[in-house]
Amino acid sequence: MNQQTSYPIGIPGTPWGPAEIAMWRSRQTKHRDFRDDVLSAIDALRDRFDVSEYGSLDYDGERFPLLAVRSRGWQDGLPVMLVTGGVHGYETSGVHGALQFVREHGNDHAGQANLLVVPCVSPWAYERIHRWNPDAIDPNRNFREGSPSGEAAALVALLAPLRGRVLMHIDLHETTDSDESEFRPALAARDGKAYEPGEIPDGFYLVDDTANPQPEFQQAIIDAVAKVTHIAPADANGEIIGSPMVAPGVIEYALKELGLCAGITGARYTTTTEVYPDSPRATPQQCNDAQVAAVRAAIAYALAHPAG
Repeated sequence: MNQQTSYPIGIPGTPWGPAEIAMWRSRQTKHRDFRDDVLSAIDALRDRFDVSEYGSLDYDGERFPLLAVRSRGWQDGLPVMLVTGGVHGYETSGVHGALQFVREHGNDHAGQANLLVVPCVSPWAYERIHRWNPDAIDPNRNFREGSPSGEAAALVALLAPLRGRVLMHIDLHETTDSDESEFRPALAARDGKAYEPGEIPDGFYLVDDTANPQPEFQQAIIDAVAKVTHIAPADANGEIIGSPMVAPGVIEYALKELGLCAGITGARYTTTTEVYPDSPRATPQQCNDAQVAAVRAAIAYALAHPAG
């Protein structure tokens, strides 16, 4: 059955307007608390790291501060290692993996590199365990100047002064079963298109940049994560989520062209992680640990190969 016809909002074949977006927003409920889960964890880092508010979002009278964690003793002459999480609020290990990394390893390379971590780009979506912001916009197709996503616009503004100084940017994500049960059907309904079912890969994989592929960098991350959790195999078509697998556990997207978070800075080394938390072979802690392993391997490789 074409699942778009069964999506509870909108008319099949007709893109949503303001009324449908308002109806969709009214159905979103808060499942967890950004302040309890994320802000409290960031506050606990203030004795060792510099924490700054780079913006805020006001949705229906509720204010969400946007926080960044930086190395204490930032040195302008050092390369910048950028870690972002929670671009999609429902991707839990992206947020908590970033926080765990800072807590356990944030000072591992003090004096060698500046660390900048944005653990939760999309706090409203984090609370509602959703992919979109309240305007039914996916931030991760809108990282550009003049973005319609407040989440994306704030991060682009934060990073603008660092263009040319970011050596490595790793963006932490998850691929979940709800991608097929909710988010892709909702996307099809929103855009007035037919929903074409896809296949969820079982395991961890990476998204490299089509315009700047760095296969050895990606391989170093895959090797590190394979010690923590399993790597996703290709499907029967040799693909992962519809893209050809270019190396074990690696696909490529045009990061900047698609407005993806990992394409903001033009860093030499970029990647997007994708953990699979719904696998019977992975626990929530393993998912966090996989994100941490990926970040550590990414920074180590970038420091060892600063000129490519």
